[in-house]
Amino acid sequence: MEKRDFINNTLSILGFKALNDMQKASVSEFDNDNDYILLSATGSGKTLAFLLPVCDSLLADKSSNNEGVKESALIIVPARELALQIQMVVISLKSGLTTACCYGGNDIAKEKAALSNFPDIIIGTPGRILDHIRNKNYDFNLVKYLVLDEFDKSLEFGFTDEMQDITNSLLLLKKKILTSATQSIEIPQYIVLNNHKVLNFLQETQNKESLSLYRVDSPIDDKLETLYELICSIGEGQKIVFCNYRESVERISSYLNKKNVEVVAFHGGLEQIIREKSIAKFRNKSVEVLVSTDLAARGIDIDNVNHIIHYHIPSEKETFIHRNGRTARMNKTGNSYLILGPNEYVPDYVENEPLRFKILNPLPKPTRSPWATLYIGKGKKDKISKGDIVGFFIKQGELKGSDLGTIEVKDQHSFVAVNKTLTDSVVKKLNGLKMKSVKILIEKAR
Repeated sequence: MEKRDFINNTLSILGFKALNDMQKASVSEFDNDNDYILLSATGSGKTLAFLLPVCDSLLADKSSNNEGVKESALIIVPARELALQIQMVVISLKSGLTTACCYGGNDIAKEKAALSNFPDIIIGTPGRILDHIRNKNYDFNLVKYLVLDEFDKSLEFGFTDEMQDITNSLLLLKKKILTSATQSIEIPQYIVLNNHKVLNFLQETQNKESLSLYRVDSPIDDKLETLYELICSIGEGQKIVFCNYRESVERISSYLNKKNVEVVAFHGGLEQIIREKSIAKFRNKSVEVLVSTDLAARGIDIDNVNHIIHYHIPSEKETFIHRNGRTARMNKTGNSYLILGPNEYVPDYVENEPLRFKILNPLPKPTRSPWATLYIGKGKKDKISKGDIVGFFIKQGELKGSDLGTIEVKDQHSFVAVNKTLTDSVVKKLNGLKMKSVKILIEKAR
């Protein structure tokens, strides 16, 4: 395959007329001998910006390689959700390239088996990748392309030693790409870059005009009641409530749940399956409120967020920008709210004075979603597809197409949004039946 054939064909597959300027710059820079740093806002298409030239080069290397040496790419990410998201993007490109996804909490024996098949692209978190390097589960000398995606977050999450050990173990690299959504970054000395260039598209990808900023004053230091009143006053729309601490996420989500707000929690201390359920339920709009640490501020694929609520005021401007970057994306509008206690003030880094948001009186009740999420205990590894699930629910469950919402098929399980009024009867009808000769466990996603 000639260089660029893959990229041109892929644009057609994805339904894109052309790459954006940032993606074009990345593809062009990849062909040069130097390494590079790509700076662009969350949601601007950074994943495709590095995946397209990486895949293109791997395919070109394979077609011209007569000695059978299997070169590969390694993509290091700060969180397992981002690893899984990138793997899904690779699959969607339909390149024929194989992947292995490695992260803490996953079955390491299955990862070892996947690595023994010499995948073309390895995607993983620093700790788990270092485990495979130390246990010699893969010949990492085959890695020619290294991508450190959102590398500053990996350092912020405490992976400094792991990142250093990984980079020191990769001896035969051709190219290093670092990506970030942050301007004020410092490259650690152990990440040796070859005559590197910085592609800075941060200013071009920010959409300040589409974001409305409000302040909400709480009469007391404990802002829980004000948060509840704000959520009720806002009404319909997807809302992310950002907190600075895991304990606060648990406390706030528990309080809102008791107040009959449909809410899910998300932070790094939760088990992987719980985190997946939370994101799936928020993404398919079974719940409208996600309470999270800054883990959800970057890297996680969540579209159509209408409202960002800063329960805790971030100490740094960059964090504030990343949180707000979850809304007002792709030419859409969004709202951001600062909840301020009696001893708190609008941070100096906020450029324009926020508007004062007025709590409604009388206070409306919290909005309720018409959807509920069902969990299916089978997924891609069982050869289950979205089409299989749709057919199963319509034929065996006697549902209409309009009764089904978003469907997500993971490796080991799946999530399906269903008309809330029908969930009990659907579970009763379908649980234990066979889909494609496989017995299915179906239950409500708790």
